[in-house]
Amino acid sequence: MADDQTVICPGGDGDTAVTLPARPEALRLAPEHTAVIVVDMQNAYASKGGYVDLAGFDISGAAGTIGKIATVLDTARAAGVQVVFLQNGWDPAYREAGGPGSPNWHKSNALKTMRQRAELAGTLLARGGWDYALVDTLTPQPGDIALQKTRYSAFFNSQLDSTLRARGIRTLIFVGIATNVCVESTLRDAFHLEYFGVMLADATHHLGPPEMQAASVYNVEKFFGWVSTTADFCGSFGQSPKE
Repeated sequence: MADDQTVICPGGDGDTAVTLPARPEALRLAPEHTAVIVVDMQNAYASKGGYVDLAGFDISGAAGTIGKIATVLDTARAAGVQVVFLQNGWDPAYREAGGPGSPNWHKSNALKTMRQRAELAGTLLARGGWDYALVDTLTPQPGDIALQKTRYSAFFNSQLDSTLRARGIRTLIFVGIATNVCVESTLRDAFHLEYFGVMLADATHHLGPPEMQAASVYNVEKFFGWVSTTADFCGSFGQSPKE
């Protein structure tokens, strides 16, 4: 039984429910109503020679993040938790990215980098290219779902919300890159759409100075969801029988 300091998520009062240690409260949740959301684990964000590396951001922490995510996914699949991969980018002609009338055209570092370096034109985050592809070590498995997105938040103009609701999923476990951009943006939108969002802090990686990671963790814990770890996720769901 959960105590007064445990939040009961939808389905968390059933026989398959597990308790996930988290801040600011533990969560009681059910595997069949939970999904792991893998945010943008693409060559663009995690590989040498990808867009983030070419744009001058530090990707040295990405390798450790990949390892943590792989561990989370192994546990999730064994426990019957849905895995959803997100991929950020646009059509090869970049029509989906928007023109000068779109804030995305001005703020996207990928688009700015290509405008500054003509030799990179058409190569960054273009659907079908190496930069857009998921890293080799995080290949989707049978039963996983892969969805495309064209903005920071995966809920914008996508099938994510309908895909989750059709499966009765209401609790989302977030891993991926970047903590302070696409992870936090998607988790914020999840909050407003009445999902319970949990960020595994050690299975995410930020862009920018280290303070960005701490700021996102603070925002999630205090305002938009809950924060947990890879070890706690695996410890909780590793004991959950797959239906």
